[in-house]
Amino acid sequence: MSGASAAHRPPVVVGVDGSEHARGALEWALSTAEGTGSPLVVAHVRPEELQLGAARVESLGGAPELPDTVLNGVAAEMERRGSRVAVRYESLDGSVTDALVAVARGARLLVTGSRGRGGLASLLLGSTSRALAASAPCPLVVVPHETRTTALGDGPGAGRVLMGLHPEESPDEVPAFAFEEAHHRGVPLEAVTAFRPPPPQAALLAVPSPALQVPPPLPLADGTEELVRGAEREQEERLRPFAARWPDVELRAVVVPGDAAGRLVEGSRDAGLVVVGRHHRHRLGSLLVGSVAHAVLHGAHCPVAVVPPAPAG
Repeated sequence: MSGASAAHRPPVVVGVDGSEHARGALEWALSTAEGTGSPLVVAHVRPEELQLGAARVESLGGAPELPDTVLNGVAAEMERRGSRVAVRYESLDGSVTDALVAVARGARLLVTGSRGRGGLASLLLGSTSRALAASAPCPLVVVPHETRTTALGDGPGAGRVLMGLHPEESPDEVPAFAFEEAHHRGVPLEAVTAFRPPPPQAALLAVPSPALQVPPPLPLADGTEELVRGAEREQEERLRPFAARWPDVELRAVVVPGDAAGRLVEGSRDAGLVVVGRHHRHRLGSLLVGSVAHAVLHGAHCPVAVVPPAPAG
């Protein structure tokens, strides 16, 4: 691949802040950029005190050349280790979310750690990652801290791309992204469609358990197999054009009754990437992170990609 053609590819953008969470995100972003031949943009939003200091120096007539020590440290490390792709460094001002959203416009991916510097270890997902999941202009990949990551085994499903698909609601961008990632990684794609079957009529009249005073577990409704077959037909029809576009990707289609988020979180233990859509629309028209994506972001054991739909209009 020529340097000129690589330079015109959409970049992989990674946000860093000097934390261990950000280091893991940087490693993942670099590996992905090298695997796809994309340039890498390493972005750091300067702390508020540094931004204020630079503004103060400028107001006094000086040149605000305060060093960005975080970005300089990353650049020095990257120079020592070398890279097979072009790397650009961006020192940014403004709020972290707004600055990263701006630099990620037109990017292939925006990558962040699950938490930033100073985040509480008991919290699985930081406020910045939550905000970016709802506002990033390109797919956002959140890389969990190593303490939440499960080492991949050698099984047939290890390292696969795991996609949550709602045949009617997931925008085309979700399966397109998942297939492309599986293609570049040379791994299978497992597409999971889960649904909650209605309980049988008699179960709705069940007497509460006297010990706990809560309703007993509801059995599955009669006709669940027919519901599964219908969901399988919908899923197959939805995925057919993408499977034809990426014929080299081994597709494993799964349709199960149950909780979609729980199935994806459990499957993330031996997956390389979980892909979910950001397709929940608020009553006022703005796009928010749906409940499945929210739950997966909080519980997954591997990186999670939240894929936005194409802009309206």
